[in-house]
Amino acid sequence: MGRTFRSAIALACAALMAAILPPGGIAAADTPRAPAIAVASTPDRGQVSGGDALLRITAAGSGPVTVTVNGHLTGGFVRQPDGSLLGRVDGLKEGGNHVTAASHGRTATRTLVNHPTTGPVFAGRQPLPFYCETAAFGLAPAHQPDCSAPTTVHYTYRSRTGAFVPLADPAQRPLDLADATVAGRKVPYIVRVETGTIDRAVFETAALYDGTAPSPLRRNQSWNERLVYVFGGGCAGGHHQGAQTGGVLNDLFLSQGYAVASSTLNVLETNCNIPTSAEAAMMVKEHFTETYGPPVHTIGWGVSGGGIQQYTIADSYPGILDGIIPTVGFPDTFTAEKVSSDCQLLVRYFSGTGGTLTPAQRDAVAGFLEFGTCIGMDQTIDLRQPTVRCDKSIPLTARWHATLNPGGVKCTLMEAYANQFGRDPDTGFVHSTLDNVGVQYGLKALTSKQISPAQFIALNAAIGGYDAQGAPSAQRSAADPQAVNAAYCDDLVNSMRLGLRSTPIIDHRVYMDRVPLDVHTAQWSYIVRARLKAANGTTANHVIVESQLVLSPTQTADAYVLASMDRWLTNIGADDSARSRQAKVAADKPADLSDACYLAPDRRVSTPWTYPASGPCAADYPIGSDPRLQAGEPLAQTTLQCALRPLDFTAYPVRFTPAEQHRLRTVFPTGVCDYTRPGPGENQQPHTWKEYSAH
Repeated sequence: MGRTFRSAIALACAALMAAILPPGGIAAADTPRAPAIAVASTPDRGQVSGGDALLRITAAGSGPVTVTVNGHLTGGFVRQPDGSLLGRVDGLKEGGNHVTAASHGRTATRTLVNHPTTGPVFAGRQPLPFYCETAAFGLAPAHQPDCSAPTTVHYTYRSRTGAFVPLADPAQRPLDLADATVAGRKVPYIVRVETGTIDRAVFETAALYDGTAPSPLRRNQSWNERLVYVFGGGCAGGHHQGAQTGGVLNDLFLSQGYAVASSTLNVLETNCNIPTSAEAAMMVKEHFTETYGPPVHTIGWGVSGGGIQQYTIADSYPGILDGIIPTVGFPDTFTAEKVSSDCQLLVRYFSGTGGTLTPAQRDAVAGFLEFGTCIGMDQTIDLRQPTVRCDKSIPLTARWHATLNPGGVKCTLMEAYANQFGRDPDTGFVHSTLDNVGVQYGLKALTSKQISPAQFIALNAAIGGYDAQGAPSAQRSAADPQAVNAAYCDDLVNSMRLGLRSTPIIDHRVYMDRVPLDVHTAQWSYIVRARLKAANGTTANHVIVESQLVLSPTQTADAYVLASMDRWLTNIGADDSARSRQAKVAADKPADLSDACYLAPDRRVSTPWTYPASGPCAADYPIGSDPRLQAGEPLAQTTLQCALRPLDFTAYPVRFTPAEQHRLRTVFPTGVCDYTRPGPGENQQPHTWKEYSAH
């Protein structure tokens, strides 16, 4: 090797070292140790996407660190205040990539598995057909199956009248430009909005613009280093990209310097599959982090189905969200669907042969404070029939029809879980978790003597169930064992014993129990709490804040729960003790954060919430029940398919005549639910980060 060539190599290496080292002297560590390589842009599992990754490298002291990717030297790493090196590596091939970091003669190697930007990463085979909706966001037209479009950036500003106004040139300062306040500093309220496609979803990110191009290696001076990830509500059967995200132009967040992200596949009305939502959130957050840098923490936010996503993603895919603020949420999709399916059967019964029951008796059977809640579930949450919830983007000619198009698109909840539950080859439908065999509807109404034995028998004899096509049937529904086992094993019935055991939760319950036809009733918050208690022995990580469905109290409560969650997570981040994460979550909760209700916009009353409600908030916030609780299921409601026991007439506080006993045995030939024992599949031990085959 010639001297000139050796000199060139030496110069190149010197330049590389300069790129990844700070200026000035190097203090050698007393005891050099091998460097460590961590993925900073995703939960640190070695799964990345899009051909790049943001890496953090730690090593003893501040000596030289050499980084290679697939044997090629790479630079561009920048020393951080904590002494680590942060840098983005590009050009990753699909599949495995080997990253090596060497320091002080010691070496660490890490394998990164790169996936395409279109996915999937872990959620499995993507459903087809899949109808693109990029035009709804002003993006270029896209085509199946990936629905990809080039990313765009535009700017908007907040006016002093409280409106977001498009801004063609972010260097301009409109006369009515408002200020945002970040860490006590006034900054121009100009927002950079990025829109593109990731994982077949359309994503949006929004952050205050500080006058420079964003970089993961240079902090945006108008960003408070926190990210709010917004999830949208609803629940429907998918097969389309979606025309809205959870929404990123939110003054509550942006005015304080929070960045905001969301995607169309994080709107449950577009996509009701939790692994897909988790994957989309992970990939969008990865892109955000590679653009702006790692957030100090990420807070989940969202209403209704947005709450479902927060609860289930935080439990099953920990690391995507650090703390969650579900508003009027449900514990998971399948628990909510169980109650919704009961309501459709009850509405059908009370509209027919059960029409002789009084309104008070109907309420006693259904459990809600207003039977209108059940009617609302019947009218708005029919996730069982194949085409009722199909989005307008899905052509009529593409939809399922029993005879004309039996292989067409089915827009049901179960269809969204084809990867998890499998498909029945005889019916062509995905296996179902729906089951009401042995359920004694109206049991508590019977025991409290609000309905008679004859009315109890008539109700249970006629209640029926659903057939394979989701239509009401005279026969009760029997769940498929494969679907039930998968629902528990994959944590789709939220066990709350995985990631949620160490996740701060502020459950914001906007009170809607008396709103006609609304389905977001308060007992769901207490079902969550009971489940957390049963799973983990504590609910120290769960706070319930109730507010009225009035604009001012709701806005006040939103600001309070956001600020409280930020303080909670900041305390945890500053806790360098040897305590477990679960112990830190309990110990570092702000002292002034507790269960509470708003009795007025400026009057928040702290009081422990109980079920049934008691204390100073109970009169303004009474809590109802639901059909399964009224049928005797425990509050945690973890049962999809109950264990059965023989009828025991001595267990009832009422007397059945011999004829009534005979009739009840006919109604329940295999027995009734025994909730003292776990149902089939209920003792499964779920695991985090379940992966599904892409084929």
